[in-house]
Order: sequence, then C-alpha cells, then structure tokens
Amino acid sequence: MIGREAARALVRVIRSRYRDHRTELHALRQRIGRGDIVCDIGANKGSFLYWLARWSAPGRAIAFEPQPDLADGLSRLCASFALSNVTIEQRAVYSSSGARTLFIPDGHQPGASLLQPVEASRPIEVQTICLDDYVSGGDMVSAMKIDVEGAELDVLRGAVSTLRRCRPLLVLECDRRLATLERMRETFALLRGLGYSGSFVRRGQLLPLANFDPELHQRTDGEWFWKSKDYCNNFVFSA
Repeated sequence: MIGREAARALVRVIRSRYRDHRTELHALRQRIGRGDIVCDIGANKGSFLYWLARWSAPGRAIAFEPQPDLADGLSRLCASFALSNVTIEQRAVYSSSGARTLFIPDGHQPGASLLQPVEASRPIEVQTICLDDYVSGGDMVSAMKIDVEGAELDVLRGAVSTLRRCRPLLVLECDRRLATLERMRETFALLRGLGYSGSFVRRGQLLPLANFDPELHQRTDGEWFWKSKDYCNNFVFSA
C-alpha cells in the first residue's frame, strides 16, 4: 500500500496524462523512445516527470527544479515509484550559469519565476545552469518540457547549441501574462530561426502556430482569464 503523499502524486500524474495535459503528453509519448535522454525544466511536483521517466527508461530523465522543498518532493516521488533513471537538479535553467533571484508568489509555488511577478512574493537565491553547459557533446536529448513562468526565452537562449545538435521535441508554456507579448514573439522567432515549426494546444487539439493570435487565444478579459478553456498557453515545437 502506498502512502498518502504518493497517492496524491499518483492522482496528479494520472489527471495530467488523461485530462489536463493529454495533448502535450501524447506528443511527447510519440517522440520519446526507450533509452532516450529527456529534460523536465521546471519539474514542479512531477506530473510530467513521472511519464518522461517511464517512457525513456532505461534512459535518463533530468528534472530541473530550483525550489528546495519541491526538489525534495520529486526525490520522494521517484523513490515511491521506483523511478531510478531520474536525475534531480536543484537548479534553474537559464541563459547563463551562476546565481539569480527566484520569486515565489505567496501561496502559489508553481508560479515561481526568475522574472519578478506583480503579486507579493518571497525571493530566494538559486543556482542557475545554462543547458549548453550541462548537456555534454555526446548526449542526445530527444525531448524537453519547459514550464518556467515567463523565462522560457532565457532557457532557449542558453540551449541553442543543444537544440541545433539534438533537435529535441519541445513542449513549452509561453504566456504574455507571465512575461510580455514581445518576449513571446522573440521566443517563437528564435525557434523558427533554428528550423522549428510550432503548434498550439486549443481544447485538446494541436493547431498550426500560424493560426495563433494572442489577442484571441490569450485574451485578458475577466478576473481569472487564464483559467478559461479557450486560453491557450501551451505549445509544441518540432524540427
């Protein structure tokens, strides 16, 4: 019998796979093979990591999560479900390796960002790692999931060599609410320049990025606009 924490984690990963992120995880499942190296950047509580680890085994799943308590929770998750192929890095992926301030919104750990949020937050210093510094020249990364609350452009700028060499599938959150519309456009332009084509997730379907209109698909009407079923902030890029 599994413990209460593991039972809650199992509910989360099943809900993610078959409801909340069904489309994104299906795209990853199609790309990841046994023995692959995969990266979960902004692993949080492991809803994606669980599946990435299972699908890539006996390969390697690397989870980057800078918040100490969440990183500890990922270690317990891996122990509970015998995910022995996971490497947990208590660092934030960024455009450079060093140290930066991470802002954790009060009462909402998943919203932690290297960009200062508007709401009240608690700052902590975290170590950062540039993915091109971390991934060795002999490693072939087949897929990356990136959920870093507005800092995805910085993650990608620090991974250009890896993207050019490995051509991994990318599943990323990109949201004008968490950064700016200009940064979102820069993110798409960077990936197009590297030969990637993109899609966005809308109501469980992947639609061409050419059809994405932030004024329509990321409308800011209403107090909880980002919780609308028509608010689209998850994207899939392939090369």
